[in-house]
Amino acid sequence: MTDSGAATDFTPRFDEFADAVQAGLPSAIADLSNLVRIPSVSWDGFDPKHVADSATAVKSLLEGLGVFDSVEIAQARLSEGEGLGQPAVLASRPARNGKPTILLYAHHDVQPPGKDEEWDSVPFEPTVRGDRIYGRGAADDKAGVMAHVAAIRALTSVLGSDFDLGLSVFIEGEEEFGSRSFKNFIVDHHDKLAADAIVVADSDNWNTTTPALTVTLRGNVKFHLAVSTLDHASHSGMFGGAVPDSMLATIKLLATLWNDDGSVAVDGLTTWAMETPEYSEELLREEAALLPGVQPIGKGTILSRMWAQPTVTVTGIDAPTVINASNTLAASTTVVLSCRIAPGQTAADAYVALKAHLDAHAPFGAHLEYSSIDLGDPFLVDASGPSVADARAAMAEAWGVEPVDTGIGGSIPFVSDLVEQFPQAEILVTGVEDPDSRAHSPNESLHLGVFRRAILTEALLLAKLNARA
Repeated sequence: MTDSGAATDFTPRFDEFADAVQAGLPSAIADLSNLVRIPSVSWDGFDPKHVADSATAVKSLLEGLGVFDSVEIAQARLSEGEGLGQPAVLASRPARNGKPTILLYAHHDVQPPGKDEEWDSVPFEPTVRGDRIYGRGAADDKAGVMAHVAAIRALTSVLGSDFDLGLSVFIEGEEEFGSRSFKNFIVDHHDKLAADAIVVADSDNWNTTTPALTVTLRGNVKFHLAVSTLDHASHSGMFGGAVPDSMLATIKLLATLWNDDGSVAVDGLTTWAMETPEYSEELLREEAALLPGVQPIGKGTILSRMWAQPTVTVTGIDAPTVINASNTLAASTTVVLSCRIAPGQTAADAYVALKAHLDAHAPFGAHLEYSSIDLGDPFLVDASGPSVADARAAMAEAWGVEPVDTGIGGSIPFVSDLVEQFPQAEILVTGVEDPDSRAHSPNESLHLGVFRRAILTEALLLAKLNARA
């Protein structure tokens, strides 16, 4: 992709918006800190009360803006199985006088904190060090929630609350746990969520001084694979050498998934042809924290490997632990495979290709069982619409440099659900993160300068849409 120039006129009253954002920044940081203190992990095994408390706090923030006709906490049916998903917050006000409607999305749930000893400060106690604020969810994605809130505060500070722009806010409560009720939620609340443009504030910027608009997202195929060779564990000394244990079969099977250079060796997984900005191996080493002497994998430009090629990663394994190891041949081994899918291929087709490969390469006649299958399609932005042009212009104004069109190696699977339900809406994938944010990792953080510029970008975008004829 190439750098993208601003396409619309400079926003009237820019200085007033910049001043309003700066004046409101301390309150935005304080409100963000309060949200970070709520350990709203949406995964099974964590207290759901914390997610409910987080939803209540977000609802209070949106009500305090004084611009919405309705603000509610709602839940939807899970896509599979019984019960309801985690609580989300939905606020809306209709457009007037022919103005467009914009939907602002973020999520208030967070990843588990991991091991406390790997953090330099307490995960759920926000801590400012230098120009960054540290804490689980400080960047992903409670900063996205607060970017929306603070941008609306700036908009009303300059224009008042009697503007004509239609405005909806959807703050999800289970994005980090697979958005399992997302599709049902947007179907249930279709009329309140329908919009001309949708801002998904859950992505990266190019760096701390250059904004980015995400125009490609890889899809995701994730599943559990159980590899079994025995009806029960057997003595390794008595039968080893004649009987294949499940770990041996698993290792040999997994090794067939990659070429010697680490690129994926699965027939049927495709690559998307795209130009990418310059990105050096040295920068990759710094941002990915490669150990000295460890070499990158794959082929093609580095960014094409991360944005436009498929990957297969083993993200979990159930096997006897070292401390509990005994002299037995394991009967069954289960792994979690997380596969990123390049734009241009459906997740369903990719899963078929992966399953066919694994079935064909199962060693020693090992039995394979697939479960917990989770599919999310890739996404390509139609960058030709007026809201995309307005977003690029707002970024250029707020940051003082032209934005970069980027891809994301990770997945936001629900974006395809938004496209399906709202096919006429322009999807704008923005964010408040940067390469040092360490989302999902220990010492997650938000750069406060990026935060201010992201808020100003969104305030300017709202003003542009409100001024649209």
